[in-house]
Amino acid sequence: MEKVQNNNVIVIKNLFKAFDKNEVLKGLNLELHKGENLVVIGKSGSGKSVLIKCLIGLIPKDNGNVTILESDIDQLNENELNTLRKKIGFLFQSAALYDSMNVAQNLQFHLRGLKDLKQEEADKMINTSLENVGLLDAIELMPSSLSGGMRKRVGFARAMILNPEIMLYDEPTTGLDAITSREISKLIVDTQKKFQTSSIIITHDMQCAKICGNRLMVIHEGQFIATGTYEELEKSEDKLVSAFFE
Repeated sequence: MEKVQNNNVIVIKNLFKAFDKNEVLKGLNLELHKGENLVVIGKSGSGKSVLIKCLIGLIPKDNGNVTILESDIDQLNENELNTLRKKIGFLFQSAALYDSMNVAQNLQFHLRGLKDLKQEEADKMINTSLENVGLLDAIELMPSSLSGGMRKRVGFARAMILNPEIMLYDEPTTGLDAITSREISKLIVDTQKKFQTSSIIITHDMQCAKICGNRLMVIHEGQFIATGTYEELEKSEDKLVSAFFE
């Protein structure tokens, strides 16, 4: 994919995170440009998912600075942080649907913070969001009756229902067959184009990286070791980088 002009919506500087004596993130620096799909690739245990969880505060960082949409998250109070989080959509690896709720109720639950929202407006938002992922017909189904790809699409619809400026994807194609994986990857690209989202995509799926990524960053043992387009990194002579393209 083509490069995107530099206009940062996320800036991470010198990010550290350890669990006991296990150093997972070792001084990471990252910039996400406006309108860009940035793919972070790395082996299991390299720190990919910890990075994205530290970014939105699911895990507290040990050190470093995180700026999102020009706000230093360490300087925000709880209300300000919650307001900022509404501008960020998150697609979990498992889709993280509530099994006791049908598809519509799963999306409705995501709207619970909008106190003045009328049910008629909520229904319209839910329908539109499901239409965007091609699953309006599944609105009354329970998660247990959905395929893996459908669950992922519902999770996608829920993440996008508030029209976030930033999307964070944690292994969006894990556990899916090649065809469904390609469909989810295409959905990520379509979302970027339609809503001008800026996204960080954590993955080890190189097909997903190739389809989605304007830029790739390779993480190894808690540090970034390479950055560039898919085509640039594919030509790398660094064995740790080239291993992903074999």
